[in-house]
Amino acid sequence: MRTLRLGLAGVGRIGVLHAGNLAALSGHPRLRGCEISLLITDPDEARGRQVAESLDAEFVPSVAKLLDRGIDGLVIAAGTPTHPDLIRAGVDAGVPVFCEKPVALDVTAALPVVDYVRERHGTVQMGHQRRFDAGYLEARRRLEAGELGWIHSFSAVTGDMVPPPVDFLATSGGLFRDCSVHDFDILRWLTGRSIVEVYARGSNNGDPGIGRAGDIDTGLVLVTLDDGTVGTVAATRYNGAGHDVRLELRGSLSSVTVGLDGRAAVRSAEADFAMPGQPPYRTFAERFAAAYQAEMLAFAELVLGRRDNPCPPEDSVAASQAADAAQLSLLTGAPVKVGP
Repeated sequence: MRTLRLGLAGVGRIGVLHAGNLAALSGHPRLRGCEISLLITDPDEARGRQVAESLDAEFVPSVAKLLDRGIDGLVIAAGTPTHPDLIRAGVDAGVPVFCEKPVALDVTAALPVVDYVRERHGTVQMGHQRRFDAGYLEARRRLEAGELGWIHSFSAVTGDMVPPPVDFLATSGGLFRDCSVHDFDILRWLTGRSIVEVYARGSNNGDPGIGRAGDIDTGLVLVTLDDGTVGTVAATRYNGAGHDVRLELRGSLSSVTVGLDGRAAVRSAEADFAMPGQPPYRTFAERFAAAYQAEMLAFAELVLGRRDNPCPPEDSVAASQAADAAQLSLLTGAPVKVGP
């Protein structure tokens, strides 16, 4: 039985989720005879030790000591400002790295990190979990099989049921960088097309503190792809019906909607049609529970050399370029071209 030693840096909200999924990988049939040894570090030692103890993992005082322990792979779930240095540290240690999006706070800061990884032949998988969601995978299969024809338009939506704390929003980079970046990434991944222009508008009708923090609570982006296809990407912090993540691809032959399941946070107004009435998803962790599990499994397989990188940093930066452009468009009130 081989032991795969994986280090996790950061056990905040997303870090705890990843920690649980990593710990559960031991004995997974796709890992064929591997067990997981999980090592955890966090600047808040009490919190780090508590999470480690709950998962029968080992707490290590720092990332440097984590790397000194001879781990096989590093998972970065710490705050965004730490991502560039932690990515470099993992690459310098010669281990595959998983990093939650984004690479850095903005594209300008991210590009040197991508160059660093490429020049040193590092392996970095970025955290865009929608690539592992069954609905998006099926939509991609139908599109590639020609079942939809050519796409004439699309609509994507990401809606939080309630907003996160204003303190978090003040450091998130804005609604488009925090939420819509996932839609930008999945559109590129599904269609194989680049985003070449965005035109964004936004509003603040909820907590005035969000506006004071320099953010909006609701935004809409008109997106143009490199083949001229147009569509919309919408996001809000106040989708009281439930956590809502959907994508509708409308084609010349057929259409498909991702996220329209029994727990979708939508209801029909038609008298002769009732939408499934199961309780809606309340958080992103509920909505993408299976996708997050599959994402960590994919990283373990990447560490073992059994699969290609499912989300290289160049892809994540391309999505961030669209998000940065949307933020600039919001500020200027004009369409913004998205660079290569």
